[in-house]
Amino acid sequence: MTSQIQLGEILIRVVRKEIKNVHLSVYPPDGRVHISAPDHMGLDKIRIFAISKLGWIKQQQKKIRTQERETQREFVDRESHYLWGDRYLLVNVPSTEPARVEIKHRQLLLFTQPESAHEKRESIIASWYREQVRSIAAEYVQKWEPVIKVRVEQIFIQKMRTKWGGCRPDRGHIRLNTELAKKPKECLEYIVVHEMVHLLEPHHNKHFTQYMDRLMPHWRLIREELNRAPLAHENWMY
Repeated sequence: MTSQIQLGEILIRVVRKEIKNVHLSVYPPDGRVHISAPDHMGLDKIRIFAISKLGWIKQQQKKIRTQERETQREFVDRESHYLWGDRYLLVNVPSTEPARVEIKHRQLLLFTQPESAHEKRESIIASWYREQVRSIAAEYVQKWEPVIKVRVEQIFIQKMRTKWGGCRPDRGHIRLNTELAKKPKECLEYIVVHEMVHLLEPHHNKHFTQYMDRLMPHWRLIREELNRAPLAHENWMY
């Protein structure tokens, strides 16, 4: 069931479904507000909750609207691209062999057929980023499984518009954003641990926070760094 709440200039989309707790989110790029609430919760109570969080909502909207954004990529020579927080200059290398990407010194070498279209170059690099995340994430999962005492049955890597990660506790699945390949590796590790902890505790409650504090005491600093980094055109906060 979907409805709306208007608080001054702020329009809040409300979705009621079979959940136990209220979830409030503010999404880039324009700071739209979304509340997920239990299906038995009345709209008046949801409005009171939203009013109590109005200061936080405005703070998040301001942060999103003023945050630095990446420029649109054209995949031309000497364009900046990032891998694990480091900057590389793109070099297009004409090749009749299968397309591939290599890192050499401070350059990102993109081997493609001569006159490859922009969309083709973009697709190749996107696939390469997915494999980078998949490879390193698998190492982190192996590292943390015996510590957290959970088992990850499957890892999905994809481009996501509003989240760095997600999970399905009932299936042991975690989902990671391809864009994490551009951030420092500690950011990827934080998201992996975050989602693995959700396999134990699905909600962002005090139990979840206690798990994170014990496992990764500096997780808040990493979260700040991740959300302070330049946003892509499909923007998100975590």
